[in-house]
Amino acid sequence: MNEPHGASSIGESPIEFAPQANIDSETLAARIEPFDSYWQAPEDVEAGFRSFTAYYRHNYLQHLPADKDASILVISCGPGYLVNLLQSEGYSGVEGIDSDEGKIKIALKRGLNCQVARAFEFLQAKPENEYDVIIPEQELSHLTHAETIEFLKLCRSRLKDGGILVTYTLNGANPLVGAENLAHNIDHFYTVTEYSFNQLLEISGFQKIEIYPLKLYVFWKNPLNYVGLVSTFIIELFFRAIFALYGKKVRVLTKKLLATCVR
Repeated sequence: MNEPHGASSIGESPIEFAPQANIDSETLAARIEPFDSYWQAPEDVEAGFRSFTAYYRHNYLQHLPADKDASILVISCGPGYLVNLLQSEGYSGVEGIDSDEGKIKIALKRGLNCQVARAFEFLQAKPENEYDVIIPEQELSHLTHAETIEFLKLCRSRLKDGGILVTYTLNGANPLVGAENLAHNIDHFYTVTEYSFNQLLEISGFQKIEIYPLKLYVFWKNPLNYVGLVSTFIIELFFRAIFALYGKKVRVLTKKLLATCVR
């Protein structure tokens, strides 16, 4: 992936990667599902600790530092699914924040290092260069494009040099659910492709951007998941060929896209 340009064309001002202004969470566009709380937990919250552990283990762990003392911030941590996995894997410097007090109570009962906080205000109050890793656990599409860029800039300013951001959002390139992803929730404001996801991160100042598919069928004890894996592979292969006929090089067609990038 291309790295961000250090400056614009000759005679123009350099690109500004710093956050532009403090943002009040109450002014954000999302109303029903605010960005800084995790909305994907199942009704059986305890069952979620099993299923989401498998999901995060397969999709996220490979992108995290080997250093178990790394300082990691999980934003929109909900009841602490990812925080729980990271702590169980030996990461000692993990903290989670979520704006929903009820979800945080569940995390605290499990002894997880989580607290009630609004994402923008929390980041704005923290010193620069504090974290090795920041992981927003809610999809970026709960923010508008402008809000997303300001959020990403805030994350970048709170990362140490060489720090990693691991984030995800909705994939508009999927011909089957891309449009539905956007239309079914009034608090979903956009979808991306791997190309435009890279643009958002590049505009926000990140480098070494890599885009990955987020895999849903990671529960290997259930035989039906192997059917799902084969079926989605065939469907995605078919649509890659269709896109190619239209002159489009689309590599990732999963429902959601994961991105890793470096300050």
